[in-house]
Amino acid sequence: MSQLVPPHGADSLKPLLVPEIDRAEEARRAAQLKRVPLSSREVSDLFMLGMGSYTPLHGFMGEADWRGCCENMHLANGLFWPIPITLSCTQELGDGVGIGEDVGLRDGETDELLGILTVEEKYTIDPEFECAQVFRTTDPAHPGVGKVLSQGPVNLGGPVRTLSEGHFPVTYAGLYHRPEETRAMFLDRGWSKVAAFQTRNPMHRSHEHLAKIAIEICDGLLIHQVLGALKQGDIPAEVRVRAIEALADNYFVPGTVLQAGYPIEMRYAGPREALLHAVFRQNFGCSHLVVGRDHAGVGDYYGPYDAHQIFDTLPEGSIRTEPLKIDITFYCYKCNGMATGKTCPHTAADRLAISGTRLREMFANGEPIPPEFSRPEVVAVLRDYYDDPGRQ
Repeated sequence: MSQLVPPHGADSLKPLLVPEIDRAEEARRAAQLKRVPLSSREVSDLFMLGMGSYTPLHGFMGEADWRGCCENMHLANGLFWPIPITLSCTQELGDGVGIGEDVGLRDGETDELLGILTVEEKYTIDPEFECAQVFRTTDPAHPGVGKVLSQGPVNLGGPVRTLSEGHFPVTYAGLYHRPEETRAMFLDRGWSKVAAFQTRNPMHRSHEHLAKIAIEICDGLLIHQVLGALKQGDIPAEVRVRAIEALADNYFVPGTVLQAGYPIEMRYAGPREALLHAVFRQNFGCSHLVVGRDHAGVGDYYGPYDAHQIFDTLPEGSIRTEPLKIDITFYCYKCNGMATGKTCPHTAADRLAISGTRLREMFANGEPIPPEFSRPEVVAVLRDYYDDPGRQ
């Protein structure tokens, strides 16, 4: 009988999405409440809370949980949690909200009503302290740091009730799966050991190699796509889906791979974000997380294997999902196949390396993409995207 890892810090999942039968009435009441606008990151966190992937959190963090996350990656009750999940607002709005008051949470761009927060705490933070602890830098050019430094001066903490999942269930029908759904899918397949493969990019042969290593170790693989806001130059999710489907259909054993998506916005927090990915993958039912080179990193802010090493610093029992630490992967002409830094003894001159920037240039110029780098079926999907005259 299949036995999946339990949810993080709880006996069962804790989704905060209001049941559909009660949602309309709750929304009518919430429409009369004071409006609190959310940034795109806060919207994505609200959706993650709603679907239960942030189990056992009950809402946006209060001050003790915020500080514990920053300082030692633990909530006030001692539970491991590596990145603060917080909501900020302007000083004027914070001053006008009372403790115990319900407020309506709205998308800051569209004003769509998304949820209700019962305000239990109002507090201020030192944003540079948070950035130094979580991102290891206070450089505003770092996209995650920039978000924190630009947020309002007052944090509101308290339980939430999510009223909407935005466009995700409709736009990504068949791909948007909540933790309870992925768990059911794993059980249906008899999977106990499941590896999650995090991606915000199409999968080329190096990614395929990582994924197949994971399948050798586990019963199956969840290719888990980021559906939230990305950074400039990233491939849209719908294109990634088609490219990954082409890869899975042609180069993986049937029944070994599932593809799904989730609504988080990347923080690019490197090692800390790798830990967060492991925490919520445990809630999705995954026993392992593939952690490759510079996982969740950006620029040169983190070392290539910092996300590997941070798992080794955790006290025993912090999380159940284990990292599959895999070195940089590439095609080696001397090895005549895919390899990693741990298995290939040859030099960089023998290895095929194409950066994301160079790959985009090759598509833009109509240059052939080497089959050693990417499968032709994947290249065909991406070339259609890059050749589309309507693409922004």
